[in-house]
Amino acid sequence: MTPGSTGLSARRDAAVLIVDDAPDSLSALRTQMVEQGYQTFVASSGERALELARRVHPDLILLDIVMPGMDGFETCRQLKAHPVTQRIPVIFMSARTATDDVVAGFDLGAVDYIGKPLRMPEVCARVRTQLSIRASAETQHEQAERLRTIVNNMAEGLLIIEANGRIQFTNPACDQYLGYGPEELAGRYISDLLNPLVAHEYLEYFSRYAANPETAHSHGTREVIIRHKLGKSVCMDLTLTPMFLRQPLFIGLLHDITHHKLSEDALQRAAMVDPLTKIANRRHFDSFLEKEWQRATRTGAPLSLVVLDVDHFKLYNDTLGHAAGDVCLQQVAQAIAAHALRGTDLAARYGGEEFVLLFAETDANAAAALAESVRAHIETLQLPHPRSPTSPWITVSIGVATMTPRQNDRIESLFVAADRAMYAAKEEGRNRVRINAGLPSGASGLGSVPARD
Repeated sequence: MTPGSTGLSARRDAAVLIVDDAPDSLSALRTQMVEQGYQTFVASSGERALELARRVHPDLILLDIVMPGMDGFETCRQLKAHPVTQRIPVIFMSARTATDDVVAGFDLGAVDYIGKPLRMPEVCARVRTQLSIRASAETQHEQAERLRTIVNNMAEGLLIIEANGRIQFTNPACDQYLGYGPEELAGRYISDLLNPLVAHEYLEYFSRYAANPETAHSHGTREVIIRHKLGKSVCMDLTLTPMFLRQPLFIGLLHDITHHKLSEDALQRAAMVDPLTKIANRRHFDSFLEKEWQRATRTGAPLSLVVLDVDHFKLYNDTLGHAAGDVCLQQVAQAIAAHALRGTDLAARYGGEEFVLLFAETDANAAAALAESVRAHIETLQLPHPRSPTSPWITVSIGVATMTPRQNDRIESLFVAADRAMYAAKEEGRNRVRINAGLPSGASGLGSVPARD
């Protein structure tokens, strides 16, 4: 290597602090360091060395041991005790080369120990080596700090999990998601956070990977429910990836999807609700009817369908306007919904001014009574209908059909029967309930229920 060369990894702009009370030694060392291309500082005492080191942050300190006042050992001890200077590498230089002195120097944190008289090529080689090591260490330290900053500031929760399910590390986002303080989750197990069946599934995956690391594969992302410290459930996406260092480890990434789930639920609810009347829409009703039909088929319980139509509604719109028509439908819908009180009841707007009510486990007599109650309720709202030939108020015509479904029966037959009853109510003068008595096998019905005066 030519004079002045610092090798591929040495830093030519490195700063070196030389500490020696002997002027000749100090001058010779300074000349060598400058020729090597290093920025060089000198101090002739331990006190001055501490002051300079804290101000200029040298990359390396060449430190004599035998000095008046504060010797090199004490100087090194104070350098290592101060947060600004504790990571600066120190090379001792001394004629004291006894084993005890050398050991004492290394015990204080020195990285090397050079005996005097100094052989300058050797000093330069040792300085180059230590600067190269420091540059590499600084690079690693910077990378570690960068990685730590990323982990601590990432939005996703991060866990490092051992093969037995023990949590080794969590980042601040994970702690915040689950309500824990810093390092509070470390040492706990995933079984403390997950449903027992889900935790068991993950532990089996950990065990398989630990036994055969070469078969490692990402477990992928799945939606899990995690127990918050306060006992509530938090909905998260969990992605697990294996990582083998000295032991099998697993990196878990948590993404909070609570807001997404709430939005998803809200969208699902919105998709099932009529935007004008705020009661169930046709899509929701058809799905609900299908489930109740299947249940009634299994249990042999009666199922009753009520179909309602607002009397002369087109005339109402033509007279009072569509805005008034919308308000009218909203009030009618709320009156109808007030009679669907059980979890097995459902009121819906089926289209235009037509509404439906489903009553599960309800026979024909009970359905007729409920339909009459709905009709009367709407009439007592006394919503003015100035041009109606039936009544000065808004009224409805209602058809009712009841069936006890059997395996080969069709839902459409229940709708056809209720529709026919409703049209019969209109033909008979409107504002009344009509029960379909002509249902197929498995159905039951009554006659007409006259409207009350």
